[in-house]
Amino acid sequence: MAKVVSVGDKLPDARFQVMGPDGPSEIHLGERIAGQRVVIVGVPGAFTPTCDGKHLPSFVRTKPQFDAKGIDEIFCVSVNDAHVMRLWGETTGATAAGITMLADGDAGFTKALGLNFDKPEVGFYDRSRRYALVAEDGVVTVLQLEKPGECAISTGEALLDVI
Repeated sequence: MAKVVSVGDKLPDARFQVMGPDGPSEIHLGERIAGQRVVIVGVPGAFTPTCDGKHLPSFVRTKPQFDAKGIDEIFCVSVNDAHVMRLWGETTGATAAGITMLADGDAGFTKALGLNFDKPEVGFYDRSRRYALVAEDGVVTVLQLEKPGECAISTGEALLDVI
């Protein structure tokens, strides 16, 4: 397992699948965030109770406050496929709010961060721990990493309080 990401680390280079109006396409994270101040929100799974009912909605609610604090873009990353992420973004209002939904289908990014976990009893393999981070030009400046089963310090409101 990779070293767990921490403040001061450069984010790993990654490619994500996204669904656009013309079908699937790829986002190269390094190119996309170069020179930018971004938030990346990691969740265990699209449509799961806490992710769907609390975590992602907190960023939909607070998107304007992040904009006001100079955040260029918010990304939501989950170990799901691009079709699931598209539908989840549409049903939660995240896409309409301007949050970019990234499919980490093979968990490559999640594993590179050292944040993958398995919970076989609920069918989770190589899923992401719950977190929110701020990165400036690809370097982590704030990391709010949750303990398993919690969703308190990685919500939109909690992250706004520390940036």
